[in-house]
Parts: sequence; structure tokens; C-alpha cells
Amino acid sequence: MKIFKWLFGLIIILAFLVLNFFVLFQGIDFSYKLINVLLFCIVFILIRVVKGPSVADRIVAIDILGVLIIGICALLAIALNRSYYIDIGIAWGLQSFIGAMALAKFLEGRSLDA
Repeated sequence: MKIFKWLFGLIIILAFLVLNFFVLFQGIDFSYKLINVLLFCIVFILIRVVKGPSVADRIVAIDILGVLIIGICALLAIALNRSYYIDIGIAWGLQSFIGAMALAKFLEGRSLDA
């Protein structure tokens, strides 16, 4: 059953990639196609956040979600030629780092003041 789930997931991912890059979006810029891939990855990350077997898995998934959002900001900055998306990505990265450190200290059982 586990192999069936992995194969089913692999088929879905490959079908999405083929549709995204070769079939549906022929006239669209490559950076927009990459944004679609990152949004597709965000769906899987949100499933892990909701379903995660432990709190640590959920924290790691939220941290990966922050990295994907930073990637989307960078791709938007390239595609739209606007530099303020990079600033948004930097601010998001700093907040994501601070949040991950606070949650790690909380899970470790230490106080947040030291």
C-alpha cells in the first residue's frame, strides 16, 4: 500500500510538471511557470502542516513554507521587475527564522527570555 501511495504521488507530480511546462502554459514566461511549481509544492507543505505526525514535523513544514514564499517573492521580483518584492522576501525570511527559533526553544522546554 505504501508503494502504491508513492507511485500515485509520483504520477500526479509528473503529470503536473508535464502539463505546466509543455501543454497548458505555452506562451507564458518561464518565471511564472516556476511560480506555479512553488504553489504546487505549497499544497503538499500545507498537507504536512495539518497532518504531520509530530509537532516537530509541523514546525519544519512551516519553515519550508517560509522558504517557498521567499522563492515566490524572488521570482515575482524577476518577472515584474519590481525590487520591493526582494525586500518583502528578506523581511519574511527574518520573521520565519525568529519564529522557528522561538518554537524550537518552546519545544525544548526552555523559556524565551534567555
